[in-house]
Amino acid sequence: MSMSINKRAESIVFSGIRQFANQMADYPDAVNLTVGQPDFPTPDAVKQAGIDAIRNNQTNYTHNAGVLELRKAIQSFFRDSYGLSYRTEDEIIVTNGASEGLDSVFRTILEEGDEVILPAPTYSGYGPLVELCGGKVVYLDTSDTGFKPDPQALEQLINERTKAVLMNFPSNPTGVTMTMDELSALKDVFERHELYIVTDEIYSENTFGGTHCTFACFDSLRDKTVLIHGLSKSHSMTGWRIGYILGPAKLMEHVLKVHQYNAICASAPAQYAAIEALANQRHVPAEMNKSYIERRDFVYERLKGMGIEVVKPTGAFYIFPSIERFGMPSYDFAIRLLKEGGVAAVPGSAFTEYGEGFLRISYAYSMPVIEEGMNRLEKFITQLDKR
Repeated sequence: MSMSINKRAESIVFSGIRQFANQMADYPDAVNLTVGQPDFPTPDAVKQAGIDAIRNNQTNYTHNAGVLELRKAIQSFFRDSYGLSYRTEDEIIVTNGASEGLDSVFRTILEEGDEVILPAPTYSGYGPLVELCGGKVVYLDTSDTGFKPDPQALEQLINERTKAVLMNFPSNPTGVTMTMDELSALKDVFERHELYIVTDEIYSENTFGGTHCTFACFDSLRDKTVLIHGLSKSHSMTGWRIGYILGPAKLMEHVLKVHQYNAICASAPAQYAAIEALANQRHVPAEMNKSYIERRDFVYERLKGMGIEVVKPTGAFYIFPSIERFGMPSYDFAIRLLKEGGVAAVPGSAFTEYGEGFLRISYAYSMPVIEEGMNRLEKFITQLDKR
């Protein structure tokens, strides 16, 4: 037998986000607006809880589903924040970040040839997870509907091979959120079909000017909905790798088996830090959001002042302006912006073909960095307009 590589692994490519972020090494003086990682430190009390766990030798394997105290904290958080009810014993699993949670869910539900519908533009990490399981990604174009899925267009894509629809709101890369009325219109579609709703709500605590809405709140969809969440964005804990899955017991029984063989359990010290985050540091996201809103408003107004069309974000910490008027592929625009303008941003094409003609700018950076980035972007655009 030849020493071959799994064809699915060979066919996937490195994330376009990381490809651009990695180029920063060649342009050390460029302003980096690529990565979606909060620039705030992990809260001191959370860090101390992790340190205490290590000092107290809480460094062994935990229950596969996670420390019970953490699962209780997750249960309490979702009940208090969103009015959701999940049992600690069989409906909550702690994972190594939301990414491992998604991977475990897809490996549980997908079989060869199953289709997963993804509203696009969408985060570049979703498609490969589906394809590695032998599934097929079907994209729903939202580029002309305000980056929100149209119910009729969604229903037209559903067929006998559709196993799941993956939602992500607030959205990476667009920063768009959905209202309860908009969710309700999609609910009517989901009620008519036998499929899973996998909803990545990692940015739910980074919602501006309104209350986050979730598909998990609909009783009629309770047995179809799998909620993915975590602490990476809300508490600036990207490197701690704590995520969680919430879903119906009949499914979670099997997700837990996959998670067990995939990861055994999440990091024990990180789990104890997460207890502190969810139990006593719930105020932290709102404090961060004050800065995100200030940054968003600044970037939005600067872009509008440059004559660029852009939808104002209502969540996460990204903005997705149109660069279509410059008449070049988004990748070429981003390369020239980096080399000639000294600003690193992610081309919209990194978020599927439906992101072509856009540019993702992350405002998870300090105001001085953002101000310099916008100054350089404006100068670059002015030079393009003169040519």
